[in-house]
Amino acid sequence: MRFQEKTVVVTGASRGIGREIALAFAREGAKVACVATTEAGAQATVDAIGGVAKAYACDVSDSASVEALFEAVTKDLGTPAVLVNNAGITRDTLLVRMKDEDWDRVMSVNLKGAFLCIRAVTRPMMKARYGRIVNISSVVGQTGATGQANYAAAKAGLSGLTKSVAKELGSRGITCNSVAPGFIETDMTDGLSADFREQVVNTAPAGRLGTPADIAHAVIFLASDEAGYITGQTLTVDGGLTL
Repeated sequence: MRFQEKTVVVTGASRGIGREIALAFAREGAKVACVATTEAGAQATVDAIGGVAKAYACDVSDSASVEALFEAVTKDLGTPAVLVNNAGITRDTLLVRMKDEDWDRVMSVNLKGAFLCIRAVTRPMMKARYGRIVNISSVVGQTGATGQANYAAAKAGLSGLTKSVAKELGSRGITCNSVAPGFIETDMTDGLSADFREQVVNTAPAGRLGTPADIAHAVIFLASDEAGYITGQTLTVDGGLTL
């Protein structure tokens, strides 16, 4: 098991991609800190894990909440060796209708949240001279999308953040990469119309939508020792949709 006794923090772990990532790390022997906006939401994932895992509530957009989170995780499970920034929200609407709070909240959770979590683990990882940081981006950050100016900007920002962190921390044995999912079968994509879903399936060379497991496999690889010479990269997992 590649992550035996290592502490892994997964934000947005209550459902969908985050839940699957947490489960995948647990199967690889990790001690998993499952983070969600409510402890009850994270606890459902912990219950499914059945191994060494603990639920935490945190507003990743709030620096005090994030600092308290990592203090608790370190006390309970040990210094994090892996951080997966998966927490994210959408507030979709056309640009002319987008309110300030729609923009601010999406940027705060999706981009600032990743920054705050990375900042919180930087010193401990530097001291250990080891760390793996994986940010969950989106193909929308590469292509843009109608009605998602806030979401696309935040996900594009993750790419710049990933590269900057990789450059700053690489000499300390810490890698930072991102995974950009395409259209994945989660409750976030349940609202897609049948016509749009068919269009995606017909366009992607893989001929299907992705699954949370497809993303979890990519994250596990980037967090593993096998990927120790990969940093500052974005791995697009979209079945070839953006080719």
